[in-house]
Amino acid sequence: MSHTDAYLDTAAQAVTLLGAPEVASCWEKASALTGMTVGSLAGHLAYQVFSVTPAVQGPTSPEAPIPLLEHYARAAWIDAPLDGEVNAGIRAKGEDIASEGAQVLLERARAALAEQKVALPVVRDGGVVFMPQTGWALSLDDFLVTRMMELAVHMDDLAVSVKIAAPELSATAFEPVLTLLAGLAARRHGQAALLRALARAERAPSAINAL
Repeated sequence: MSHTDAYLDTAAQAVTLLGAPEVASCWEKASALTGMTVGSLAGHLAYQVFSVTPAVQGPTSPEAPIPLLEHYARAAWIDAPLDGEVNAGIRAKGEDIASEGAQVLLERARAALAEQKVALPVVRDGGVVFMPQTGWALSLDDFLVTRMMELAVHMDDLAVSVKIAAPELSATAFEPVLTLLAGLAARRHGQAALLRALARAERAPSAINAL
């Protein structure tokens, strides 16, 4: 299974979760994330799907892609304070996307995914995605890994928020997501800390978060 197939499978899981009756019934309640309702969290989750559409509709970027970990080293939201401008903007965008309610959001997400199922498989190998919000480009595969990681993390957030089981990723999606998170954790805490967390409980650090 390619990264394209893995992404489409993960996005389909996210859309299914958005349609769970528990999500609609808890729409206005607080989510597991500080400052976000279930609805705004659902909007943020759906955005991860919506953000792929411009990548497949536009031409391949002439910009040289940067490495995936470098993308996160440059990202403004990494380590930004919860009440800072970046995170406030993320919350506001989620609220705006979800403003028309659970059913409209679900229909929009289904439509976006249906379009991507047709468009993504025909994007040629070696595609490059320029991200205007950052000012740099990633390879299409790396861009899809960022989307799978966001989908995986926020599916868990949303499922916990409405007290249902989180979807399990396919092995082909989980592997690049795990590799990315492990790389980010090692950069943040050091290789020894990550190795000890995974292999030596008696020497495990108190935190090994990637983000």
